[in-house]
Amino acid sequence: MTQINVEPESRPYDPVVADRRTSMQRLGGVMRIRTFILAASAAVGILFFGGTYLMMGGILDQVVKANAVRTSDAVARVTFTSMYQLMSAGWKRAQAEAFLKATHGAGAESGLDIEIYRGKLVEAIYDAIEQAPMDSQILGALADGRRRHLEGENSVRHIYPLVAEERCLRCHRNATEGSVLGAIEIRQEFGPVVADARGDLVVALGALLPLIVALASVVVWWVCRRIEDSLYDLGASLERVNSVSDLRQVALDRHDLRFLELNRLVGSLDVLVNKLRTVAVDKDILTFEIGLLEKFVITSDVVRDWREYVGQLLSDINRVMPAHVLFSVFKIDDEVFDLEIFWRGRPSPATKSMMETHIRAALADSPNFSDMTACSLNHHVVDGDLAEVVLSEDAVAVRVKSFFVDSPKIGGIVGIGVHSEVLEDETRHLVMESVLSTLLNVVGSVKAIYKYTRDLEYYATRDPLTDLFNQRVFWELANYEIGRAARHGYSFGLLLIDLDNFKVINDSHGHPVGDRYLQQFAREVQEALRAGDVLARYGGDEFVAILPEADLNGVAMVAERVRAAIEAMQLELDDGVRLRGTGSIGMAVFPEHADNAKDLFLFADNMMYKAKAGGKDRVAVPTADDVVDAFRDITEKSALVLEAIESKRVIPFFQPILDVATKHIVAYEVLSRIEVNGEIMRADEFVEIAEKMGVIHRLDALVIEAALARLREMEHDGRVFINLSPRALVLSEFGRNVRQIVAASGFRNDQIVFEITERDTVKNISMLERLLNELKLEGFKLAIDDFGSGFSSFHYLRRFPIDYLKIEGDFIANMLTSQKDRAVVTSIKSLAQEMGITIVAEFVESQEVLDELHQMGVHLAQGYYIGKPQRETISADWLAPVKD
Repeated sequence: MTQINVEPESRPYDPVVADRRTSMQRLGGVMRIRTFILAASAAVGILFFGGTYLMMGGILDQVVKANAVRTSDAVARVTFTSMYQLMSAGWKRAQAEAFLKATHGAGAESGLDIEIYRGKLVEAIYDAIEQAPMDSQILGALADGRRRHLEGENSVRHIYPLVAEERCLRCHRNATEGSVLGAIEIRQEFGPVVADARGDLVVALGALLPLIVALASVVVWWVCRRIEDSLYDLGASLERVNSVSDLRQVALDRHDLRFLELNRLVGSLDVLVNKLRTVAVDKDILTFEIGLLEKFVITSDVVRDWREYVGQLLSDINRVMPAHVLFSVFKIDDEVFDLEIFWRGRPSPATKSMMETHIRAALADSPNFSDMTACSLNHHVVDGDLAEVVLSEDAVAVRVKSFFVDSPKIGGIVGIGVHSEVLEDETRHLVMESVLSTLLNVVGSVKAIYKYTRDLEYYATRDPLTDLFNQRVFWELANYEIGRAARHGYSFGLLLIDLDNFKVINDSHGHPVGDRYLQQFAREVQEALRAGDVLARYGGDEFVAILPEADLNGVAMVAERVRAAIEAMQLELDDGVRLRGTGSIGMAVFPEHADNAKDLFLFADNMMYKAKAGGKDRVAVPTADDVVDAFRDITEKSALVLEAIESKRVIPFFQPILDVATKHIVAYEVLSRIEVNGEIMRADEFVEIAEKMGVIHRLDALVIEAALARLREMEHDGRVFINLSPRALVLSEFGRNVRQIVAASGFRNDQIVFEITERDTVKNISMLERLLNELKLEGFKLAIDDFGSGFSSFHYLRRFPIDYLKIEGDFIANMLTSQKDRAVVTSIKSLAQEMGITIVAEFVESQEVLDELHQMGVHLAQGYYIGKPQRETISADWLAPVKD
């Protein structure tokens, strides 16, 4: 938008202010048109008179000079002729002297000077006379008898030699025909004449100057008056513009400046004003819009109640403009909508009915709501103490502005509307239209945040599949129950329930069926427990129950009831198949078996494994020997794990991965080991304990850091496969630590391959999808371990951005003897090839299997035949082991 900065209040056009502003502008180097024209006219007059004088003076000089030349030439010829005539008549000496005297005075007044010079021949007979000294030009003429015509800057000179003819010889007997007897000099001075002429010219021009000045002043005054009057009217029109609405009153096409060029300029200004009318928003409008937008700030208080927030928003809007109603439309389901109407004050029944009718009509007219079959209306009054809202039919129809969208936005909102008197103003109507689009997103966001906050609060404590408490809440409740039982001096029980062979259900019938089974399982177990017992899903197919105020016998009785309920449970599938299952239950009692939550859980976990080892589908009730064995085992292993982590005695082992085609070692898989009293403890002996103790993330971080540092020392430049525990992945700080470790190790992100087992992806599919996408964007490589072992393998392959598939080792180990296993490997290999994914074959235990993989085109191989896990890397040039 274009903003016009104007004064906040309208003021009439003030000529005094305008003149003062003009004077200030003139002092700053800007002059008025009248002054400019007068100055320009004076300059033109000066240039005109000066040019005229110079031009006319030059012409006079030329004319006077030419006239002097002609005059002196004529006089010279007349004098010369007269002399010849007198001499021919035979004049006497007295006559000659009289003639000379007369010629000397003849042109004195006109600047004409005549001199007659007597030559030697004449002086020899008639003696010398008084005459002017002869210069070189006279002597030259007497010598060669040639005429001379000489022009100076202010004079002209003619010299005529008197050449003796035959008739002259009678008196001049000593001369011969052609002899030079003398010379006549005619000198004309015309400088004074030119000066007189220039003076006369100045006098004439001076006489004309007053008349010309008077005429020019009249013309300048007339022109300036026409321009200034027109510009005054134009300025008055523009000075009255103090807001955008004033632009509508400006009509520049009515101004005729009486000059074509100025009228064209006014026409251009008129076009500009018309454009400003359509695009400009004045300061009041901007303040109006900014004031509204400032109310659309979402704070943490919003999540308490979105309806309360919208009501407060309507109150805030009323501080900027009067608004009685704000309504929003939400799409709840296909063809089902909710209409929420917020009133500033309590509406009258008639007003309420009219508003409902108008909004329904607006929805019916919109093609976006053609599929609406049901619409529930909810009215909310922001302040019931305000005066009753009473609106006319016209006010409802004209002053309601609504905005609808084609598809639901955040929070399911599809429409928004507001009622206000200011909407009758066209500009504010347009501003409100743009504001409504923002308001729609704000209200939708507020409702969505409110819903998401409630969901987050719920799912922060609940398992979304079974609606049971989750692991985090279980630990909080377990610690709380220990504190309460200790204070009141009673015992309570803990059950750890693990489904037997649940993986078979997932592999055979798929993940959706497994989810249904877990949901029904949770309901059946909940019914078997006592009122007040707490059931939680610990993870996967493991569940825990807290039994307050129960002794060993009471806990055992409830556990048996739960086992029986699981055994009796049936899940009927769509094809009529009935799924049955069993569960193994371990139990522990506070304070008999442990005095803290973690030890109590580990004891129950140990008893659960005893139940499984005893044949499954049973409850392991602890005996005195069980207590001793369990505590010894739990205590020892837990202490070992914690001590190894604290002292950083976690040792990385490396198993090589072979490029089947080139027979080069191109990667290593990192495996965790703990050294205890000189013996190496495998990962399967302590990882589960670390997970249940909540320190698996620390364990994984130590292994990764040590492994990368060791591989860098051994100058490994290939890829590194690293197993990540899904329980560690849940922690955001673990992800940050791993990224920092990799960055500090010197390895590139694309050299690191994170492995997730398919079993883990089944249990944590949503969380893993987010995590894997983040890691992929950062350049890390991703792999699925044990691929092909589950029912949903191909579904996960399609969903996740996988770079490597590590085929389940059982398929590889049996592919030479089982056509089914070979077919599975071939299918996985073909699928991976189509998707551009690299295959890693695990459990390669012989040269025959390796050769078969080479024939099939499998990329990489891993197994004891390639190399066992060990502390050191091996040569990159792999050599097959020698048979004993």
